Amino acid sequence: MLDPQAISAIADELLDAARTRTPVPLLTARYPDMTVEDSYAVQRLWRQRNEDAGRTLVGRKIGLTSRAMQAATGITEPDYGAIFDDMVLETGCSVAWERYTKPRVEVELAFVLKNDLAGPGCTIFDVLNATDYVVPALEILDSRIEMEGRTIVDTISDNAAMGAMVVGGRPVRPDAVDLRWVSAILYKNQVVEETGVAAGVLDHPAAGVHWLANKIAAHGDGLTAGEIILAGSFTRPLWVEKGDTVHADYGPLGAVTCRFA
Repeated sequence: MLDPQAISAIADELLDAARTRTPVPLLTARYPDMTVEDSYAVQRLWRQRNEDAGRTLVGRKIGLTSRAMQAATGITEPDYGAIFDDMVLETGCSVAWERYTKPRVEVELAFVLKNDLAGPGCTIFDVLNATDYVVPALEILDSRIEMEGRTIVDTISDNAAMGAMVVGGRPVRPDAVDLRWVSAILYKNQVVEETGVAAGVLDHPAAGVHWLANKIAAHGDGLTAGEIILAGSFTRPLWVEKGDTVHADYGPLGAVTCRFA
C-alpha cells in the first residue's frame, strides 16, 4: 500500500500530464507494490482536485467490460472513472485532436438515470428500473500515463483513460428494445473499421452498471439520478489522427459522428 504522500504526488503528476499532454512514466514501474486500492485512491484524489477547480461530476464510465477490450489491453477485470461536464460532447462536433494524448474511439451505450442506484446487492433489474433512457455514444480515450506495458493499476489511476464522450442517435427507454442486441458499425473516413453487439459487454450492457454500483458502495459512494453512465465498449479501440472523421451507425438507434480537427 502506498502512503498518502505518494498518492498525492501521483495525483499531481496526472493533473500536470493532462495540462501538458505529456504522459508520465508507468506507475507500476516506479511503484511495484502499488495495488488496485491505491490506484482508486489516486483517482478519487484526482477527481476531488478537479472538482475543487470547478469541474462538475455528471457521470461515470465503465471500462474493460468486454472480451474485445480485455484482449486489446491485456487487462482482465473492469474498471471505472469519472465523467465531468466538459467531457460530454454532442454528435456532429469538431473535436480538438491536440487536446488528447494518443486518442482512440470506442462504441458504447450510455445509461441516463432517473433514480439513485446504490450497492451492495444492486442487480441488473435495479439498473433497468432506475434508467430513464439509453443513448448511443462514442468514448474518446485519453492517456496521461505511458501506454506500453500498462496494467490495471495504471489505467485506474488514469481515470480509466476517460477523455470525452460524444452523445447522439435516438434515446430509448430501457424496455423499448432488447439492449443485448443493439449493434453498431464503426467507420473511420467512410471505411468500416469495427462492428459489435452490445451483448459483448458482460452479456448485457446494464450488467456493467450494477457492477459499478456495487463496486463503489465499498467506498461509501453511489450513483445519483441524472448521472450518465458509459457502460463499456463493445468494439476494440480505434486509433484516430488529426483530420479523421468517425461515424458510428447504430441502425434503429441512429448514429453518432465527430471529426478530429
